Amino acid sequence: MEFLSRKARGIAPYTAGEQPQDRTYIKLNTNENPYPPSPEAAKALRAFAAETLRLYPRPDAGLLRAAIARAEGVGEENVFCGNGSDEVLALSFPAFFDAHGVGACFADLTYSFYEVFAAFFDIPKTVVPLRADFTFDLERMKQTPCAGYYIANPNAPTGVGIGLAEMERFVASVPEKLVILDEAYMDFFGESGVPLTKKYSNVLVVKTFSKSYALAGMRCGYAVGDAALIDGLFRMKDCFNSYPVDRVAEAVCAAAVGDRDYYRAVTARVVSERERLRAELLSLGFTVPESRSNFLFAGRVRLSGREIYQGLKAAGVLVRYWDRPVLRDFVRITVGTPEENGVLTEQLKKLLS
Repeated sequence: MEFLSRKARGIAPYTAGEQPQDRTYIKLNTNENPYPPSPEAAKALRAFAAETLRLYPRPDAGLLRAAIARAEGVGEENVFCGNGSDEVLALSFPAFFDAHGVGACFADLTYSFYEVFAAFFDIPKTVVPLRADFTFDLERMKQTPCAGYYIANPNAPTGVGIGLAEMERFVASVPEKLVILDEAYMDFFGESGVPLTKKYSNVLVVKTFSKSYALAGMRCGYAVGDAALIDGLFRMKDCFNSYPVDRVAEAVCAAAVGDRDYYRAVTARVVSERERLRAELLSLGFTVPESRSNFLFAGRVRLSGREIYQGLKAAGVLVRYWDRPVLRDFVRITVGTPEENGVLTEQLKKLLS
């Protein structure tokens, strides 16, 4: 007997980067940080009192909200925490868009979870193509009938970023629409839209501890915005899960967000290696848009994206591949350590020869 709902039978779920266990790989497919988290985060984990695990965490993740508010220069009422930025983004769909309204607008080549969330919550969507150079067509998005926008900045999987001045011009031009800035990779760019949340009530910035903070295993993310927007997220959270941020994650992430000096140094190392690796890929004949993230979107060589992906995987190097128009010409490569990237480029040279 078939027990699944029509939605469960028909929806196309998000596909995460593969995590094969058959051998040891150089893992450049899920945009994890190649360096460890802050020593302060590690210290908080070691000092965590296990006996407190019998108690529920605070529903509002108050300790972490306070730490984030200090780091971002906003009030605690302007911060919301969730179980990864994916959960924050998911809650934003029913919080801010109606199933029978004009819905949300996002790019065609961007974080594919937006498409999944829109389908899951029955939110209408309008998809606007990127330009040929993979930049956002903000003017076309502005002219699109919708209630708001999802803009991954820097974008995934292209890595292309939008500067703060350009973003502010866009935000100011659509005061009646919500602009949700998905800044998972922003620390590798340094043009965050958080300052805009103090000037414009229609901006919500979503961030994660998974990338620059090297805490992907903790599953924690947050949003910064006007108190009314934050209240909307809380209303949705409390219809779904009262305690999305556990006690361990709250303690570790609060310690991490306070150690800005450590993360600035780590981020600078990744950015320097990103530029070196991009130059090497360009010299091999790849098309590589200028990235503002911790990964590179590389392709349009004489091998298809699938051939590059399969050849590298056989050699023990994982990169991300999508079998979709345009994307199938490329692979997405996480910036690893210099040693990991050295193995990657040597294997690419073998494949291309």
